[in-house]
Amino acid sequence: MSTGTLYLVPAPLDFGCDEQAPLQDALPLGTLQKAAGITHWICENAKSARAYLKRIDAVIPLAAPLQSQQIQELPRDVHKKGDHAGQFDARPLLTAALEGHDVGLLSEAGMPAVADPGSSVARAAHDLGIVVVPLTGPVSLLLALAASGLNGQNFAFVGYLPQDADARTQRIRELEALALRSGQTQLFIETPYRNAAVLQALLQTLQHNTRLAVARGITLASATTCSQTVKAWRSQKAEGDQRAPAVFAIGR
Repeated sequence: MSTGTLYLVPAPLDFGCDEQAPLQDALPLGTLQKAAGITHWICENAKSARAYLKRIDAVIPLAAPLQSQQIQELPRDVHKKGDHAGQFDARPLLTAALEGHDVGLLSEAGMPAVADPGSSVARAAHDLGIVVVPLTGPVSLLLALAASGLNGQNFAFVGYLPQDADARTQRIRELEALALRSGQTQLFIETPYRNAAVLQALLQTLQHNTRLAVARGITLASATTCSQTVKAWRSQKAEGDQRAPAVFAIGR
């Protein structure tokens, strides 16, 4: 019996937002068609996965009723702390693929395993000889980088900044020094309710000629991307929804 395929199924970037982008605008038809045909899933949260599948069903009928979809959740500590260190064995989650079923890996927003958990599942699939296929969809980091005007030839995603104020300030200075010395754009994200605190810390810590870009609500009708020197940021009031999912970037 042949094995199934692990599909990395991107989700729209409006998770947790007050507004939702039309699904057909955020994702290609081919991705929606493939997702509609999958009946076995691995995700962060089953409730939000079902909500996404319901949105897909409104565009393209699902191959099986929502109640019949087989949905497994990644363990909480995996999707909270990340699973890129190789410590979590995801092979048991891929039993359905070994039995011949295609399996979809789903994140809350954007591409699974990119700034989101899921790398352990893709890694386990490779170890088991299961084909891994990423489907086309929005990746917030690359969209933000493209719109920032910062160096897109040399960049790094560094995850989240520390929550502790002193540790965060030190980390900002480290990232700025690296960006200014090497020209490498430094990208990071934050939980939306801490966006305002992070922006304030950046404006208090960064040098006035460092360029700071903030992309909020990417792919939504209310999306904004502002990229300018810290000196210019300090001279004006921040615009856009401070609670919208955001990607921050610093460079020169």
